[in-house]
Amino acid sequence: MKITCQFCCITIDLQSGLWHVHVAVRNFKSLRTQKSAVRNSYSAVSKPSWSQHEPSRVPNLIGGRFVDSQSFASIDVINPATQQIVSHVPLTTNEEFKAAVFSAKRAFATWRNTPITARQCIMFKFQELIQRDRDKLAMCITTEHGKALKDAYADVLRGLEAVEHACGIANLQMGEFVCNVANGIDTYSIREPLGVCAGICPYEFPAMIPLWMFPVAVTCGNTFVLKPSEKVPGVSVMLAELAMEAGLPNGVLNVVHGIHDIVNDICDDDNVKAISFVGPHSASAYIYARASAKGKRIQSNVGAKNHAVVMPDASVDATLNALVAAGFGAAGQKCMTIGAVIFVGGIDPWKNELVERAKALKVNGGIEADVDLGPVTSKQAKEQICRLIQTGVDSGAKLVLDGRNIVVPGYEHGNFVGPTILSDITVDMECYKEEFLGPVLLCMEVVSIEEAIDIVNRNKYGNGASIFTTSGVAARKFQAEVEAGQVGINVPISAPLPLSSFISSRPSFAADLNFDGKAGVQFYTQVKTVTQQWKDLLGSDGGASVALPSS
Repeated sequence: MKITCQFCCITIDLQSGLWHVHVAVRNFKSLRTQKSAVRNSYSAVSKPSWSQHEPSRVPNLIGGRFVDSQSFASIDVINPATQQIVSHVPLTTNEEFKAAVFSAKRAFATWRNTPITARQCIMFKFQELIQRDRDKLAMCITTEHGKALKDAYADVLRGLEAVEHACGIANLQMGEFVCNVANGIDTYSIREPLGVCAGICPYEFPAMIPLWMFPVAVTCGNTFVLKPSEKVPGVSVMLAELAMEAGLPNGVLNVVHGIHDIVNDICDDDNVKAISFVGPHSASAYIYARASAKGKRIQSNVGAKNHAVVMPDASVDATLNALVAAGFGAAGQKCMTIGAVIFVGGIDPWKNELVERAKALKVNGGIEADVDLGPVTSKQAKEQICRLIQTGVDSGAKLVLDGRNIVVPGYEHGNFVGPTILSDITVDMECYKEEFLGPVLLCMEVVSIEEAIDIVNRNKYGNGASIFTTSGVAARKFQAEVEAGQVGINVPISAPLPLSSFISSRPSFAADLNFDGKAGVQFYTQVKTVTQQWKDLLGSDGGASVALPSS
């Protein structure tokens, strides 16, 4: 089967793994060009301005129309395997952002009163369309992000699970009713949407994280302004197109692009009631402070330095496979990567086989059939990874496997870092303390499980931690004492299914309500309590009673 990315002229034969680049970029031809994005209407009109550039400019979606930004400033979206320019993403102007918020606010009045079953039906159709176009979506992810095509498919499918969760939100949005709490008085609570909500996305999961955000938000009755990562904007635009095709009314979903200024606009606009954010710790602290000062709801998942504790009795094959997959998958560029491994009793029984399995991983352009690791997202990311590896060596760490100088034939200019393993890591080393995402395993050695748990708990990031052991006693102790939101027992860290919330401990999470599950619905809704009485309000003597109602 052959597929072609709709954003760049790359054609792949999925069986042979062969691919060809004809020109740098194809125009965004699949996006509708009519004056308004009325669903199922594909009438031919003049070519939109955003598709007249070569390479294409990524469009905004404002009020149901895909439109070119009036901004002259833009950022190049680079294919990290080839350094070719995929597209230009504009820095949306303040006026355009206000127009997006205005369209969302105007659409909210009607959308909030749309029956929840009708909103769910749109999500069912959206789910179907994502399934239909999953090859194109995955191809776009690999082209812009660099992760191997099989990781890109996983990105899409994990996002699809969030859409499936949104299809059943009616059960989670139900209120409570208490009959006759006092003489003839009933009280009940209802969950209502907030209004205009916004999402600020990172580059790690171009499909999954946007789909964490807007499907749940809009199915709860909100309208949404999405800001994709400027590094990987294409998939968000494709998903927005599919949402419109599924029947999402004009203005319910809007997409804007940019960096610092647009983030400030989202934080400052009084019409934006809630913000979902995933990204680096430094950005989170800024966004949380600025947005909370304006009284907004915020959910913010940040920081990644996940640990795996390996006990001496752990199953050898299963543990090594898990460490290699979780440490090097997607070139380590995901918030649930295992970056630090703590070997209780020493690394020696594990080291040689760990190195051999890491060496066996195939590094290539991302779209080949048998590739395990693609490039890291940018030159800057590669430079940071290599710098932190070197700081570890300079501080006394042993470079067990060095992937910094890897050369991939045919991709000599790509941002490649091969699997890298450092041993003798200590907690005071910069490479351990600093957050970075790359295919690097930092190996530590301790004497006891108590020491291992102490190291995990003293680290400032609390996304997740795993233990590998055949001892139920050790597993239970770890589960009870480790301070992390996601705990794995003989499994690497992975995001849970959307039916349960994605939990992180502080400071890797800011706010009170997490993504997905019941908490996600609670974040995007507010509770209203209603007390009602249906009887003659006059007392028996014909006068009004000033006493509180009672039974």
